[in-house]
Formats: sequence, C-alpha cells, structure tokens
Amino acid sequence: MELTLTLEDASTRGALFGAGDCNLKLIRAALGVQISARDSLIKVVGSSSAVNKAAQVIRRLQNSIRQGRPVTKELVSNAIAVCAAAEAQGLDSMETIEVYAHENLVIPKTDGQRRYVEAMASHDLTFCLGPAGTGKTYLAVAVAVSLLKRGALKRIILVRPAVEAGEKLGYLPGDMQAKVNPYLRPIFDAMHDMMSFEQLKRFMQNDVVEVVPLAFMRGRTLNNAAVILDEAQNTTVQQMLMFLTRLGHHSKMIVTGDDSQVDLESGRSGLVDAEYRLSSIKGIAIVRLYETDIVRHKLVQKIVSAYDKNSSPADSRSWARKPPYSRTRPEGVDPNEPSADDVSDRPDNREPGP
Repeated sequence: MELTLTLEDASTRGALFGAGDCNLKLIRAALGVQISARDSLIKVVGSSSAVNKAAQVIRRLQNSIRQGRPVTKELVSNAIAVCAAAEAQGLDSMETIEVYAHENLVIPKTDGQRRYVEAMASHDLTFCLGPAGTGKTYLAVAVAVSLLKRGALKRIILVRPAVEAGEKLGYLPGDMQAKVNPYLRPIFDAMHDMMSFEQLKRFMQNDVVEVVPLAFMRGRTLNNAAVILDEAQNTTVQQMLMFLTRLGHHSKMIVTGDDSQVDLESGRSGLVDAEYRLSSIKGIAIVRLYETDIVRHKLVQKIVSAYDKNSSPADSRSWARKPPYSRTRPEGVDPNEPSADDVSDRPDNREPGP
C-alpha cells in the first residue's frame, strides 16, 4: 500500500522530521515502512496496517506541533505505541470507535476525549474525572463494546455504587437486578446506542454483559473483561481499594466520576483519594476532562461554569468542590493544551483528601 500525506504547514517540516530525519527513521524502523519526503509531501509505502499506523503517528505529531509541544524521540515512541495499542484492541482510528450498531459510530469530539480514548487503549487501568456531559461514561462503554465486538475481551461488567443523589428513595422492589437497574440507567442508555435491545438482552442473559452492585464485588477476580465503575466519586476509600484489587489478567478497568458531585455523607471520596495515591504508578492513566470537553446541550457548559463560579464553602462541601483539584484551566491557557492533570503517571504536590 502507498499513501501520500500533505503537511499542514510546510514550515514545520524540520520540527516534524527532526535532525537528519531522525523522527522519520524511528517511525520507519518501528513500523517497517518506507518513508520518503519532498517539500510538503510525505510518501509512506508498506503493508496496509503499517501504513495506516504510520499515518496516525504523523498526524499525532503534527497535532503536537500545532499545540506548541516539541517533537522529541520520547514523543515519537509514545505516539507509535499508542497507535499500535489502539489497532490491536479494535480502535483502528482514534477518530472512530466501532460498535455493534453500524449506523452509530462513536467519535471523540474534543482533544480531551481523544486523550481519554488513547489512555484507555494503552492502559489496563484508566481513571477519568470531569464534569457532567464530558462523555466519561459514554466513551468508556463504547471502548468496552468495541473490545467485545473485536473479541479482545469476553465480557463487560458494569459497576456503580448505590448512592442516591440528595434524596432517599427507600427500599426498591424486585430482585437484585431490579434494585440496581435505576442506578445503572445511564450506562444502559449508552449501551442501547451501541447495540440492539435484543442483543443487549441476550448478552445479559448469558452474562456477557453483567450488572453488579459495588457491594457484591468482594472476593471476585475479573479476567478477560472490561470493568467499568461509574459514579466513582461516591465510593469510600475502602470500597475503591476493594474494587481496584479485582483486576485480573487480560482485563481493562475504567473508573469514571465527577469529584464535584460527591454524595457521600462521610465526605471522603475514594475517587479523590485514589487520584492522589495512584498518580505516581506507571501503567495507570489518570485523565481529567474540563468544561471545554462538555458535548451535551450548549447550555450545560454554561450551567457547570456558573455553579463553579458561585459555589462557596458556606453552601457546598468545599472539600469536594474546591482545590486541591481544580476543574477549570487558568485564564490565558489554551483549552486544547494538555495540562499535568490530563494524563498523569507522576506524583505532584497535592495534599490527600481529609
């Protein structure tokens, strides 16, 4: 296969190629393709899979240059690894996640969402924190469904703490499935977009898709599965530890939550605690989405911003809404520029929660 790419800006040629074309040589050696460049054109020749990966790498590097980040050897190697992992796990393009419903391809719509999808592709354990409407749950379900369809995993396990948002509903009728269904409705809504009702029903009957209350996770080891913990801000520290230690071989675990909406009476969120404790562990991705990543109705972004602006310790739980975890970027910072919190593998100077 032969593919010709055109540089977005010919003046970035030197930054993209590197000294003595070292970046192109690195791509060539890693992917087994032939790369030649002339003026603003790059010709890539090789197998279909290798050429597509090389094109993805080059596009990612151009995006880094556009955001003002230098193209280093480490950045090139990371781009190659992410694109290879994405292809191996059924995410052939960072722009598209293939699900069972062919008419409903899932496409990340912001740079933050793309970083989130890339983190899930290249890590076995991913945390995603951010305000409502940023696609935390939807994209997690899409990646899990894509992996299931590809055969990379054998089942999907959906977990959510049964904590009510500010009002007591009392005892719910029915068996365990019926009792937990109201809490998992957002996840089911996402799955209905990605497969037919009959298919989802059949998967649930055969335990391919399993719904589990967080309290029933103790003692299990989850192999060959995509495990999604939603609304994780409402887990206690002990519950979060119990959940994370369920991770088995050949599995992916995705933990999502909004640390500004903690409904625990005790006040100490296991999600906030885990972000602090685990940020230095290599192999764990911690992604933070922002107001600029909200993709619901345009008013949602304004509503979130208004509540952030007007919240105060007098009328809110300041330990859940205020620093050390800022949910908005400082003024003057490009909203498309990744911050230290976007995908974190390293410790910082934040204090743990109370």
